[in-house]
Amino acid sequence: MWLAAPLRSTTLTAFANDSKEYEYNMQRNNPNDDADVTFERSSGNVFADLGLENSDELLVKADLAHAVMSVVREQGWTQSEAAERTGLTQPEVSLLGRMKLDRFSQERLQTVLRRLGMNVEILLHPRENGGIGL
Repeated sequence: MWLAAPLRSTTLTAFANDSKEYEYNMQRNNPNDDADVTFERSSGNVFADLGLENSDELLVKADLAHAVMSVVREQGWTQSEAAERTGLTQPEVSLLGRMKLDRFSQERLQTVLRRLGMNVEILLHPRENGGIGL
């Protein structure tokens, strides 16, 4: 018979680029495990950190979908109400809420935001390192 070890909770304090302090609660399965936990600084794009193709596009789509769902939550709309206001179907609103974005293009998500009364701007600027890609 296998018994689960009790979880040990640890608080990790991290600082973002803007020096705001964030605390994360971590739970470890073995309370006697004092092994060091290592962390790797993110590139700022989780999709690139995971080695996924088209990571820039995936990040943009995720940001747009998050913006759509933020408006939906702020307004307190049901999925059906959100569908009426966005021109999407209720199942598509559900997909957005679960960040299942394969069926959505950047352009379509931008159109949805415009229907919600948002301005969508694309900002271009040179990269600090001057290189291409991440």
